[in-house]
Amino acid sequence: MGIATEQVWKAFHAPLQQFIRTHVSDESTTEDILQDVFLKIHQRIETLKDVKKLESWVYQITRNAIIDYYRSKEQHRTSLNTPEVLELAEDLPDDEVITDLFPAVRAMVRSLPEQDRQALVLTEYQGLTQKEYGERLGLSFSGAKSRVQRAREKLKKMLLDCCHFELDRRGKVIDYQPNCDCCSNGDGCTGCT
Repeated sequence: MGIATEQVWKAFHAPLQQFIRTHVSDESTTEDILQDVFLKIHQRIETLKDVKKLESWVYQITRNAIIDYYRSKEQHRTSLNTPEVLELAEDLPDDEVITDLFPAVRAMVRSLPEQDRQALVLTEYQGLTQKEYGERLGLSFSGAKSRVQRAREKLKKMLLDCCHFELDRRGKVIDYQPNCDCCSNGDGCTGCT
């Protein structure tokens, strides 16, 4: 048949790059997928029986490479349906105020929407950095950071609605006064004022 990979490269490099770019947001990922596509073309060019089908064959390889990219990314994501992933720590610091408030805070975290709960548990309780959290869920760093900050703000609002806190000069909680019964009974506040 006599089609060389170089000919395919010249004819399809720019259009394939643009095609991949419309499906993938990251430029380096676009380049990685493009290289993978041309490697597959090079390895399989001899299997193409009809030159008239070259374009559709090349685009099919490209679509499959994009799908493979998203599948591999999906395997690295953390599922919220895995109970052990979102388990809140049982160990408490040796601090009376935190020990008193922990059941209420735990209930508040559990009452958050799923994405917010996931962001807090994985970063604050499981110790992932925001970057690791983003990578695990397939989010950009800024997207992960925003999600974590939004979740922290929601929890902070719930805590401040629930209790009045007394802080030392470093910002550490040294005492609190409940505004409702939730902190004293361990049920957690879900929006009392």
